[in-house]
Amino acid sequence: MTDSLLAVTVIWGFVFIYAFMGSMDFGAGFWSMVYINRKKTNATNIANRYLSPTWEVTNTFIVAIVVAIYSFFPGAAFTFGTVLLIPGSIILLLLSIRSAFMVFSHIADDYRKILTYISGITGVLIPGFLISVLPVSHGGFVDFENNQQLKLVELFTSPNEYAFLGFGIASTLFLSSLLLADYSKASDDMEAYEVYRRDALITGPISLIMAFLIMITLKNEALWLYEGMIEKLPLLLLSLLFFLIAGLGLVIKDRKGQRGMPRLSMISITLQYMLASLVYGQAHLPYLIYPEVTITSGFTDPNSFKAVFTTYIFGFAILFPGFIFFWSLFMNDKRYLKGRTKKH
Repeated sequence: MTDSLLAVTVIWGFVFIYAFMGSMDFGAGFWSMVYINRKKTNATNIANRYLSPTWEVTNTFIVAIVVAIYSFFPGAAFTFGTVLLIPGSIILLLLSIRSAFMVFSHIADDYRKILTYISGITGVLIPGFLISVLPVSHGGFVDFENNQQLKLVELFTSPNEYAFLGFGIASTLFLSSLLLADYSKASDDMEAYEVYRRDALITGPISLIMAFLIMITLKNEALWLYEGMIEKLPLLLLSLLFFLIAGLGLVIKDRKGQRGMPRLSMISITLQYMLASLVYGQAHLPYLIYPEVTITSGFTDPNSFKAVFTTYIFGFAILFPGFIFFWSLFMNDKRYLKGRTKKH
């Protein structure tokens, strides 16, 4: 494996973790908003209990992504910064608004409802805008002969752009409802569990439809990428199989006779998204932005790569066990799961 390929693999890992965890985080804010006025269900409290300790952890990965791109691909960082100035600024603005209002929501009880609405709305817009940036890298939307300007009109009239946007929103709602179903069951809150299990059963097929729309529009707008993904058809079919297993996990009965095994669904859907993103990433190589910017044209010098990569290795050796401990504590600590329920 070349240095540039190793570097882009590290960035892919960061992007996948942030996209997956961020979708759950953003979606939890949306569901908290949706069920805020429904007194017959504890779904909002469940969403808030999940949201409270995770949103700060999740946002650390977006910092890691930016630092990694600038460190490993300084030549490409200029192009990304220029091309994504407008959409990136919108995303950062929404992230800032959401983070600020989430902080204030814990101390301003009189404004908690409106703060929840703002958090929920931005929480569903952010992942949509984030993933809709991907079509920019497919080619045809950057004028490299005119100061690398982004062709906004062409971008926002592209069916592929809206397919990605729809997939981002649908996936956010699906992943978050699936995680909250698992979290509700771990909390022994079966009413909230049934609410989120139902939401997952609705949003899951929608996200699959949007994924098919992405492939259809890719064939018309980025044939090189479509053909690269089709070459890895066995992995795509395996990804689809894991999706079906996740859906089955929501309808079969567990050992106690209760409908659904959300933990099985969470594991399966994690593997499904990992495989699908791996196929997309491999098909995208060697281009960062087609056809001008590749993983070699914007790569840093070997000495800088070794220093930065070594730093990341040591950093993850320290942080990763902490993330694992946090997640296991968060999902398995019965005092937190049940104790906080009683307070509500």
